[in-house]
Amino acid sequence: MNRRIADWLEAHWVTPAFSGWLLIGLSIFFFIAGTNTLSGWLYVLSGIGLALLAIAALLPRRTLRQLGLRRAPIHPVSAGEVLSVELIIDNPTRQPKTLLQIQDLVPDPLGGSKTHAIELIPPHKTHHWLYEYPTEQRGIYRWQTVYLRTANPLGLFWGRRTETVKAKAIVYPTVFPLAQCPLIDDMGQDKSLLFNSDRRAQAATEGLTRSLRPYRWGDPTRLVHWRSSARYNELRVRELEIFTGGQELVICLDSGSEWATGPDTPTLDQPFEAAVTAAATLYFYACHQSLNVKLWTAATGLVQGNQVVLETLAGTQPGETARDRALPSLPLLWLTQNPLSLGTLPFGSRWILWPTLQPLTSPQPKAVTQAVGLVISGDRPLQAQLQMPPTFL
Repeated sequence: MNRRIADWLEAHWVTPAFSGWLLIGLSIFFFIAGTNTLSGWLYVLSGIGLALLAIAALLPRRTLRQLGLRRAPIHPVSAGEVLSVELIIDNPTRQPKTLLQIQDLVPDPLGGSKTHAIELIPPHKTHHWLYEYPTEQRGIYRWQTVYLRTANPLGLFWGRRTETVKAKAIVYPTVFPLAQCPLIDDMGQDKSLLFNSDRRAQAATEGLTRSLRPYRWGDPTRLVHWRSSARYNELRVRELEIFTGGQELVICLDSGSEWATGPDTPTLDQPFEAAVTAAATLYFYACHQSLNVKLWTAATGLVQGNQVVLETLAGTQPGETARDRALPSLPLLWLTQNPLSLGTLPFGSRWILWPTLQPLTSPQPKAVTQAVGLVISGDRPLQAQLQMPPTFL
């Protein structure tokens, strides 16, 4: 049978299994033989086979009725970690549900569809199906289609119910631990008094309170305002005034441009993927150094905050539609593959360049005299290169 026809029958009614096709053939054979020989017992065998086929065709759809299906939240992971997905099947009926098959249509980059067999779901009980996928590449993955199938009770016909259960899995880019990063350290030394004032504000515990807000996961306990927390019967955290002179470190990823890729280069080693990894690594290194750092991409503009930055980097792609083509007028750390863009950077900026396979076109002299940075080589570890001192192009 044509596969498309079989899928349509299975989704809207039932489709015969191999044993079902065999019984259909035997029933027709007995009926024809009985017609030719006028033997009553052949008619009886044919009638019994047809009766079994009728019962087997009605029961699979009935078994799948009233089953509930939901999905537990999928927690984000970093590339290289294991992603856990959990589906919950509810049986609210008074009858047990047996011999079921569930299939989750996961996108191919995560590993493709996953199938699980369920022997029994007792009445008013739930069945938890937890499976794991090793992740290799960062990204935001969405899918929603789940199949519930059964051939219960005789195994002659397959029936299927299609459920829409939305899923969203976020795989963050890898963040390398850096012992040092001269590129960031040199920028952090500019106007150091402004950043020192920022550190004093972050370390303060009293006298600098701007407002109170509800407690969020990860807030330091030293900022909890216990008197207000007791009054409102929930934890309240102080927001402190931060004194800065306006200078900020902005890590800018040139995601609005097309990035060249090598024909035989694995996806994880492509220049844009390396740039995303570098942006995440440098952002958290700057945060660890207590710098006021933000991330800029063409699609999102300026963003700040660990989770927001990681989600932005997980979903960014080369050549994306620019939300705002104008770069911030602040000292930048520019991650690009286009050497001609280095001449447009604000004073005091730095750059990281992934060269293309073609010979590099020299940037304008203004870029050479005002900005220093790193040229990344594809045959050396990225983590080690990010810890090297910057040079002029």
